[in-house]
Amino acid sequence: MFNQALINIAAGNGASRRNQNEDIDGAELLDGVERFVARFISYPSEAAKIAHTLWIAHTWLMGLWDSTPRIAFLSPEPGSGKTRALEVTEPLVPRAVHAVNTTPAYLFRKVSDVDGPPTILYDEIDCLFGPKAKDNEDVRGMLNAGHRRGATAGRCVTRGKIIETEDLPAFCAVALAGLNDLPDTIRTRSVIIRMKRRSPNEKVEPWRQRKNGSEAAILAEKLKSWALRVDRFEAWPEMPNGIEDRNADVWEALLSVADLAGGDWPSRARVAAVALVAAAADTKGSLGVQLLSDLRVVFNGHDRLPTDDILHKLLSLPESAWLDLRGKSLDARGLSVRLRHYDVRPKQLRLGERNTRGYERHDLEDSWRRYLPDESDTPSLENGATSATPSTTSPAWPDTVGAVAFVADESEDEVTRSEREAIQLEGCGLL
Repeated sequence: MFNQALINIAAGNGASRRNQNEDIDGAELLDGVERFVARFISYPSEAAKIAHTLWIAHTWLMGLWDSTPRIAFLSPEPGSGKTRALEVTEPLVPRAVHAVNTTPAYLFRKVSDVDGPPTILYDEIDCLFGPKAKDNEDVRGMLNAGHRRGATAGRCVTRGKIIETEDLPAFCAVALAGLNDLPDTIRTRSVIIRMKRRSPNEKVEPWRQRKNGSEAAILAEKLKSWALRVDRFEAWPEMPNGIEDRNADVWEALLSVADLAGGDWPSRARVAAVALVAAAADTKGSLGVQLLSDLRVVFNGHDRLPTDDILHKLLSLPESAWLDLRGKSLDARGLSVRLRHYDVRPKQLRLGERNTRGYERHDLEDSWRRYLPDESDTPSLENGATSATPSTTSPAWPDTVGAVAFVADESEDEVTRSEREAIQLEGCGLL
């Protein structure tokens, strides 16, 4: 309703639009959006509020981006403000579609709308990737691929007796909200905001669309008018040190918006980027990555270890995650299955007078380099500004942890299909 009102408000001749563009100060506009969303949302940090404001603005400039970041509002418990964040976002972005449990056909056709791509606001995303995750692969594929311009979904369409193929575009802006975490393939393409339930001393205004929606529509109209003057950027943004690869893809559009707005937004945006990348790197990620990290601790000073010793050390780690995996502790078979995803397999070892099966350090070192952060790397900002949070380099989380085809090993007992699938869901943080 408010998006249609926005279209009506924004309608007018080209000359009046150009005059509006000249009168709109980008920094003041983003300040206004920031103040507006902060009235209704209790953010976990200043960085989260800045990122949300920039993400809202970037949805009005979708024609400029090669890649659009997802923004994900996540929390361990209900009642933490995730849905409220989407509700407040809805009237501020173009062609908003508030989706819950929608079909793939609906989403693909909304993205193909002749009026332009929508901004999808997907609530209860945890239901999409829960125990029935395999039933939602099409939606997951769209959310994964749709961050990149030019990504399409191929479909067969029946027209009468003729079957034809069609390519449906998947590129659009997406905001997500849900409990716990996301699969790695989506999480690494997202700005993660981990919401918290408000404490008694944290106050926000109640959101009422009938009352506050008109205020949001005015801001959205200004964002649209401001965006009309932008045909291209003279230069893409400089990234803070340590923010590279996938993290750079995520933040490129948001830092571009900050640079375009000017004022103190370029510096504030970079501080926010460093803080949120640091927070994401501080999580252990999938169980596969956590296992690699714990094995690096276990192998400290050892070139080879028998499987029994490795399991004993893993189970003895403080707050070990390996004591209770679906009701039982990690065993030799579970260790082998998880490490096969990283092309690491047990070997027959000769340790003194003892012949046993175990693992060698050099077989693990390649995976440690690829999937674990270098603790000596800390992203810093130019011009003397640095983050106070250490270890801010985000690990390159694998895109296919938990989804790699199982390869039989004649030296190991066969693992049942149901057990493998359970391990795959663990790898996505869904069990």
